Amino acid sequence: MKQKYRFKTEPYAHQRTALGMSWKAEEFAYFMEMGTGKSKVLIDNIAILYDYGRIDSALIVAPKGVYKNWAELEIPKHIPDHIHYDIIVWTPNPTKQEKENLIQLFESTENLIFFIINIEAFSTKKGVGFTEKFLLSHSPLFAIDESTTIKNATARRTKAAIKLSIMAKYRRILTGFPVTKSPLDLYSQCAFLNEDLLGFSSFYSYRNHFAVLQKRSIATHSFQQIVGYRNLEELKDVLKEFSYRVLKKDCLDLPDKTYTIRAVELTPEQKKIYKELKDYAIAELGDLDTVTTVSVITQILRLQQVVCGFVRSDAGEIKEIPNNRMTELLSVLEETDSKCIIWANYQYDIRKIVQAISKDYGPDSVASYYGETPTKDRQNIVTKFQDPDSELRFFVGQPRTGGFGLTLTEATNVIYYSNSYDLEIRLQSEDRAHRIGQTSKVTYIDLCSEKTVDEKIIKSLRSKINMATQILGEDYRDWLV
Repeated sequence: MKQKYRFKTEPYAHQRTALGMSWKAEEFAYFMEMGTGKSKVLIDNIAILYDYGRIDSALIVAPKGVYKNWAELEIPKHIPDHIHYDIIVWTPNPTKQEKENLIQLFESTENLIFFIINIEAFSTKKGVGFTEKFLLSHSPLFAIDESTTIKNATARRTKAAIKLSIMAKYRRILTGFPVTKSPLDLYSQCAFLNEDLLGFSSFYSYRNHFAVLQKRSIATHSFQQIVGYRNLEELKDVLKEFSYRVLKKDCLDLPDKTYTIRAVELTPEQKKIYKELKDYAIAELGDLDTVTTVSVITQILRLQQVVCGFVRSDAGEIKEIPNNRMTELLSVLEETDSKCIIWANYQYDIRKIVQAISKDYGPDSVASYYGETPTKDRQNIVTKFQDPDSELRFFVGQPRTGGFGLTLTEATNVIYYSNSYDLEIRLQSEDRAHRIGQTSKVTYIDLCSEKTVDEKIIKSLRSKINMATQILGEDYRDWLV
């Protein structure tokens, strides 16, 4: 790769290293921790291959919470100015205009074409068929962002991704934490790149080589149970041949704070209640129950509760609404093995988050810090979280309670399940991890539902505008998007 390549945004040293190792490889894995800028590396890689005439397009597959970021943020930010490009985003039920855009994917053009599709679509015949037609029409680079979404070798979307991958000469996978449960997670991710990379003809031969198995019997049923792993240094050496691994603590030139957004799609039930509350300040919840608002502050709070997946009815009962927010949070947690702070405005959410994390990671991995946390337990929670050898990985707190005065510098990721609209609370809660004693870079992740108060709140906070003050003025209605 020419070092004088015309980058739109100058790469950091570790990004140059990743690009130098990968740009002309047919298959490569960017195992770069969240916050180290792997998206930029992929976009630069695509641009270079396009300039060299080796590809005419790029197929980027990502989870629902991420895939629109590629079209709206990452590509426009990093694609070099000299490249003319078109971005088409998959939608399963397109409008007339969206359908016309999708059809353009198969037309001949001199522009670099980006086709962005969510990995969940690979579980559908429609999504797979459309992607196959795109691959047959072009010479693309095929990339899967957050590739742990295909770690399950038997899943329909995994099988589809691997089958489709052979239709692209260049293939990439991106993830900050490729092994979420066991070394077996790697097999299908690497098989997407090339089924011969790991040197095993099947998942079972790979498992038998790296897993320690014991025969177990229950009644008349017998099976092989994994009791440990072996040959891991061998696996590590094999991975080095086609991957690049970097952690935030190794990136000395990264900014101290990095911000990113994870999109959370509203369910039909949320959309209905949200619209009714926004338009009429009253919504029906079923069973003859309703929720109403009498002030703009209450209205914004209720709208935020709806996007989080619950609402308190006029009768005082909490009504849960089907939602995708918890799924997205767990997806974010899978991408890192470091300690995390999770901030949530509402006690109901805090309890649900603790319950979900306990189920996936064990009860000793998580602790909550909010109004109902006994005073006698609070310092012990902080002490355990600050102990690098402690099992406590996840600190789930309410910013008004835990966002002031605490030192939580063992965390390198801070996730906002929901945001306060008070600027002071946001800044104080950010500084729990980013203060004296912090030796690593910190990534801040906001869960955000499109076209809701989520976006308004985050935009105001990023602009250092105190929404709590602003919405009490004449323009408060602007916040009710």
